[in-house]
Amino acid sequence: MAVTLDNYFVPSWRDATYTCAACEWQGSARQMPMELHEDEAQFDCPQCENPILLVVHPTLAQVQTAAADGHPEAIEQMEILAAAPRPD
Repeated sequence: MAVTLDNYFVPSWRDATYTCAACEWQGSARQMPMELHEDEAQFDCPQCENPILLVVHPTLAQVQTAAADGHPEAIEQMEILAAAPRPD
């Protein structure tokens, strides 16, 4: 069963060690192939393709909170949103 991470801005989730329940492979999210879905990113075992990690995409409120807390990636995302053209 895949681990679900509901807070994208948890420190070090990309570098934490995860274990595949199917084949016992161990490694970080950086070592796993990723599939983007509408609501989350799915990270699969590179050996057996079993889903290991589901990372739920952050809400705007989560991005704003993380940016206010000084999270560099959240700050960058807020800058991108601020620069986007808005309909009149």
